[in-house]
Amino acid sequence: MDSFSTLLRTASREQHATAHHSTFMSGLLGGRLGLDAYTRYTEQLWFVYEALEGCAWELADDPVAGPFVQPELMRLAALEQDLAHLRGPHWRSMLAALPVTETYARRITECAHMWPAGYVAHHYTRYLGDLSGGQVVRDTAEKTWGFARKGDGVRFYVFEDIANPAAFKRGYRELLDRVRADDLERQRIITECKRAFALNIAMLGALGEEFPLSA
Repeated sequence: MDSFSTLLRTASREQHATAHHSTFMSGLLGGRLGLDAYTRYTEQLWFVYEALEGCAWELADDPVAGPFVQPELMRLAALEQDLAHLRGPHWRSMLAALPVTETYARRITECAHMWPAGYVAHHYTRYLGDLSGGQVVRDTAEKTWGFARKGDGVRFYVFEDIANPAAFKRGYRELLDRVRADDLERQRIITECKRAFALNIAMLGALGEEFPLSA
């Protein structure tokens, strides 16, 4: 019988590919979109992580979500450094969430307050993606726009407190396998994981409409 972490990964594999190959992400990774598009994407991520981390410590003692609240994963401070570099010292006054981003962030907050196991689904979807595919975005951004390696502009993708990402991801999947949930609740978590991917794909779709690729 497959482990819970394997079931999660398998259930979301197709959506993961859809997100990675979205028009916006393909354009970004292919160097066909400008710095404005990367900056706008970074801005949308701020709203998502503000929702994820704004209530994280309230969940630290929760028997289901608590084990996943790990300080070495936190991204909000790094995102704010990046936005200050990309937009200047008054970046906060320029923040504007897309409607789909607002929906995404609102769902994370709902789960955090009402259903910690659902919060785990969003946590897994974002942070394990950052540790994996996010590194491709960082590498592309450094080469395309000349950011210093692992410096301002790409700090979101740099996990300075995780020395061995592969080992960390193994440990994270072990936490998933031990999550305190029965089979029915685990199925609900898988469904929420798919919802998290769908919300991310919708956000990328909206960004793709805002930054269409030239023919």
